[in-house]
Amino acid sequence: MRLLDRYLLRELLLPFTYCLGGFLILWISFDLIGQLDFFQKKLLQPADVAEYYLVKMPELLVQIMPIALLLALLYALSNHARHNELTAIRAAGVTLWRLCLPHLAVGLLLTAGLYLLNELAVPDAAEATRQIADRYQKDQPNAADKLWQKNLAFINHHAGRTWQIEAYHLRTHEMIKPQIDWAMPGGSRLQIHAEGATRVDGVWVFTNVQEILYLPTQDALGSPFKTNLTRYPELTESPQLIASEIKIRKVLGSFKDVNRAQLSVAEILHYLDLHPQMEAAKLDWLLTKLHSRLALPWTCLVVVLIAIPFGTPAGRRNVFVGVAASVFLCFTFFFIREMSAALGMNGNVPAWLAGWAPGLLFAVAGIVMTNRVR
Repeated sequence: MRLLDRYLLRELLLPFTYCLGGFLILWISFDLIGQLDFFQKKLLQPADVAEYYLVKMPELLVQIMPIALLLALLYALSNHARHNELTAIRAAGVTLWRLCLPHLAVGLLLTAGLYLLNELAVPDAAEATRQIADRYQKDQPNAADKLWQKNLAFINHHAGRTWQIEAYHLRTHEMIKPQIDWAMPGGSRLQIHAEGATRVDGVWVFTNVQEILYLPTQDALGSPFKTNLTRYPELTESPQLIASEIKIRKVLGSFKDVNRAQLSVAEILHYLDLHPQMEAAKLDWLLTKLHSRLALPWTCLVVVLIAIPFGTPAGRRNVFVGVAASVFLCFTFFFIREMSAALGMNGNVPAWLAGWAPGLLFAVAGIVMTNRVR
């Protein structure tokens, strides 16, 4: 069986490589033609443009890899069936599921690869490409202002802290006029007002600080305490957490961004953990985003399950039937996924169902149809 598995893998991986490479070349070519004026205005050199597309590559791979796998599978299986190879293999006592085991293994491997890309590379790709595009724009007016997040406010419900920051630098993590309202254990409340703050050795260091402590038995203002420099190791709000807060706030509630991967699963879970009290509309959007992100990598395994019954029936068929079938299947899947995301975002269906329903529907349909293949 090892010889058969190697043969089936070789017959799949070759067209998969061609399809994936072809999609990448076509996308980069068309995008480069449309972006030439943009790159010229940004004064980017050829090396910068190459780096720009290299950083953007993971996001594109997440989108086209399932399509390329589906097209390659239908081509390979249709080609096997056209030359009666599948009939000969099954006549030797090999079941259809055992025959397609190498294809399923490839689907699982690509599922793991897409998950890693989604978690490690894709969420930061948009910011990285923006930095590349603005690499030579530092001398332009307002270029430095883009790195400052103005009027930032967020709540850490678990720690009982409310932050208000007049300005926050996205790269250096410098704060201007931060204010913290901190609900302390025992019912007391601490207010911190400072002129600035920086991150030093993993600890927030505040300058020109004024602390006001409100005791639970006092209605009047507590005694203020002033100091020039204070370290607060108790403040667990890291720059990564603040960056996640800013990023999620930018995309929160946008329907067109539900199925995009700007946010990692870890960022979404962290945000949900810090904000247990959230508006129903925002919670539906964020949960739909979470389940869509978890379900997206499994698309590679789903396309294997759906391609098997379409590609394995015996008969001399034109291999281009596989191309037409893949186009139809992709259109149907993406249509159902968008409709499901819209229903989940609006709270019409549970978020887990909105995220997983398209993949589960196609996977079950593929398994049922495969069991009926003669």
